[in-house]
Amino acid sequence: MKTIGLLGGMSWESTASYYAAINRGIKSRLGGLHSAKICLYSVDFDEIEKLQHEGKWAETAEILSRAAHLVEQGGADFLMICTNTMHKVVSEIESAITIPVLHIADATAQLLVRDQVNKVGLLGTRFTMAQDFYKGRLIDKFGIEVVVPNADDQTIVHDVIYNELCQGIVRAESKLQYLTIISKLQKQGAQAVILGCTEIALLVGQHDTDVPVYDTTEIHANSGIELALSEITL
Repeated sequence: MKTIGLLGGMSWESTASYYAAINRGIKSRLGGLHSAKICLYSVDFDEIEKLQHEGKWAETAEILSRAAHLVEQGGADFLMICTNTMHKVVSEIESAITIPVLHIADATAQLLVRDQVNKVGLLGTRFTMAQDFYKGRLIDKFGIEVVVPNADDQTIVHDVIYNELCQGIVRAESKLQYLTIISKLQKQGAQAVILGCTEIALLVGQHDTDVPVYDTTEIHANSGIELALSEITL
């Protein structure tokens, strides 16, 4: 079994979901007392969040690159960045380490392609929805058309993530707002919706809607399990 490197804390709420999902998956595959080999570095999200909203992405890249290097030194065979948004600086992180990075958007897109989803809605932080680092990868690398909420709905989605979900707060009214936005994306032609922030699954899941949803936390965790148990390297 390979050692999985996790770069987490963005937020710790979703990192806890990663840790649990990966260990449940390993136990399911191997049985008995088996658990995953994990090297985890968890950052202080308050520091990262302030830099995000100040547009200081180079500074976030420096912090995460140092953390990724420590994960590699801890014995990880590959790295998983436990957040969608901070894949914005994935190239800088990759340059700081020698182990491969299992990209969250690639893992998600591979399932979309398998399921023949050609047009998908995307929910996430405003950075993920509005900027090109995530959408562009889906479009350019996988040929998947991406639709996002309008500006007002992006504000709702973004604020719920930072003001509620990242702080472990789950509100029924916020769930209703998200489900309404998902319905709007479907009306725009989306065949499915990516839950493109690792906290969103704390609020909504497939049981809440008839629209197919792709939980990036679960997908990324499952991809990590597959790689950890395989003989294949990235």
